[in-house]
Amino acid sequence: MKVLQHALSQLLGDARLVVTPLPGTDLSLWLIDEQNMDRAFSPEETRRILEQPPYWGFCWASGLALARFVAEQPHWVAGKRVLDFGSGSGVAAIAAAKAGALEVVACDLDPLALHACRANAALNGVKLSYSTDFFAEADRFDLILVADVLYDRANLPLLDHFLSRGHQALVADSRVRDFQHRSYQRLASLQALTLPDLAEPHEFRHVSLYHASRSEHTAFSNAL
Repeated sequence: MKVLQHALSQLLGDARLVVTPLPGTDLSLWLIDEQNMDRAFSPEETRRILEQPPYWGFCWASGLALARFVAEQPHWVAGKRVLDFGSGSGVAAIAAAKAGALEVVACDLDPLALHACRANAALNGVKLSYSTDFFAEADRFDLILVADVLYDRANLPLLDHFLSRGHQALVADSRVRDFQHRSYQRLASLQALTLPDLAEPHEFRHVSLYHASRSEHTAFSNAL
């Protein structure tokens, strides 16, 4: 926690990480205190946040929605090997572990995100494994979880790669809610909000959940 709190203090001065219960779940995360977000940021703070955004200090709406989905439908992960891509705070990974996954790997490029995943896993009493490189992982996972990754359209090509490491993928997103991809079918429409609340447009509380299966992808490719 000291590493995370120091990194946050470098960005936002007196901001603190506090244990925050997540609505609609039995989970809690170390998140940026809501009071600190309810103020005007100085130009220097704004610059630092834009250059080094502390994604790991928030529970983004799509991550919360995916965590709830996994908790309510544990058959997606129970007894399976799961990788959470772009894990951030680790909320989806932790939900999968709590729902009975055999193994859960939290994968994120940002070392601070993996620090957050460790702290949050300990807070919730679960064990995770960790990775900084999705493409260095073997093709051994039953399910790839993905939340809040498509906010940057430059990440859309990643959709072609998730099934290279897992037999199935669940992708939750509120930014590009109706993307078209031959391998992915819209599975559900979910509701959630980001914590602490960033007063985002209401549309970002509507989360679309997509599913892809390697077997269906292979059958489609062979039919072409």
